[in-house]
Amino acid sequence: MIRSRQNWAWVVAGVGFVALVGAAAFRATPGALIEPLQREFGWSTGTVGFAVSVNLMLFGLTAPFAAALMERLGVRKVVASALTLVAVGSGLTVLMTAAWQLVLFWGVLIGLGTGSMALAFVATITGRWFVKHRGLVTGILSAGSATGQLVFLPVVAAVSESSGWRTACVVVSVAALAVVPLVLLFLREHPADLGVPPYGGDEVVPVPPAAGGAARTAVRALAGAARTGPFWFLAAGFAICGATTNGLVGTHFIPAAHDHGMPTTTAAGLLALVGIFDIVGTVLSGWLTDRVDSRVLLAVYYALRGASLLVLPQLFQDSVHPSMLVFIIFYGLDWVATVPPTVALCRQVFGLSAPVVFGWVFASHQIGAAIAATAAGIARDHFGNYSSTWYAAGLLSIVAAFLSMRIKRSPALAGGPEQPSGDLTTQRTGG
Repeated sequence: MIRSRQNWAWVVAGVGFVALVGAAAFRATPGALIEPLQREFGWSTGTVGFAVSVNLMLFGLTAPFAAALMERLGVRKVVASALTLVAVGSGLTVLMTAAWQLVLFWGVLIGLGTGSMALAFVATITGRWFVKHRGLVTGILSAGSATGQLVFLPVVAAVSESSGWRTACVVVSVAALAVVPLVLLFLREHPADLGVPPYGGDEVVPVPPAAGGAARTAVRALAGAARTGPFWFLAAGFAICGATTNGLVGTHFIPAAHDHGMPTTTAAGLLALVGIFDIVGTVLSGWLTDRVDSRVLLAVYYALRGASLLVLPQLFQDSVHPSMLVFIIFYGLDWVATVPPTVALCRQVFGLSAPVVFGWVFASHQIGAAIAATAAGIARDHFGNYSSTWYAAGLLSIVAAFLSMRIKRSPALAGGPEQPSGDLTTQRTGG
């Protein structure tokens, strides 16, 4: 009976996966709807890119406060509220007639909602419910967040072309809202609520006392982490990660392909293929994180990503060729592979503060994505193509590889790939 209750960890992980996919549904829409919005309203790529940037920025900055709020109010309440906000924001999008409304609905409302369902949620679930297979589960949940976004792309693009972009937004709203009952029925807060240890653990972990204010908890975690070298190397590398995935490829790949004559639905299908291979790459990365030095994994992932982006401008054509398929498969395997080793490093260095600290590291990811989304749009408007952005992203990825290796070993890191660590006061060096 106890083992059966302990296996509830997999139920929680499953519900978390579905919730992350539901929250990711709306994040799939910007790249597929840039062209329809431009046709109807005449907005520039930079204008639409700015709305996406606001979304990405708030998506990141909300994460550490949401992680702290989960500690105070509970995961179930925060996640259900976040999915409802995503559904409401997506539904209101069909009423917009001006650019400022695009920023409000796409940027502010959806940014706050999806930010509360960011990867800090992944760190919270894995930290509470798993001792064994933490890296693997982190990989699976991370794949849910990114893959949900990419797999929805062809659906959004097809519905937009057949029934209009407003219908596509309604479909996304319904998808997010449909997940709320699952969260309320099956998501549990702590293994101790069921009287069992975390999966793979030997002892029941007492439920920690509720933290103070969520804002105070988030700011205190940042203040402590900011005095350490590992935090800044992780944050800088993850900012580049965000710029080269969500900000650039996730937002601008479809219009970039369309510039070369490729149909929007075909380009959306390629990004969906990225999402499929992302599942394989991220789960494999989680498995490797349980066994290999996370710093080495990050350096390899970033270096390979940089190399692929440097050759991408030569691969665009009006139809899909084998060389583009090779890029899509390769890039898909690497898309979110960086998340499991980054979460593991946060856990090793920052101990019990890891979910909130990772929320801040993830905020840097989204800040990088926001800058890239706007900058790429402006570059397209100015130069008439995206070539300069692909080259810049490739070089930045190689810089991220060097930053990852600059994270020096500490007593916590020297113990192995997934050893728990002490608190922040013992981690003042690293750069």
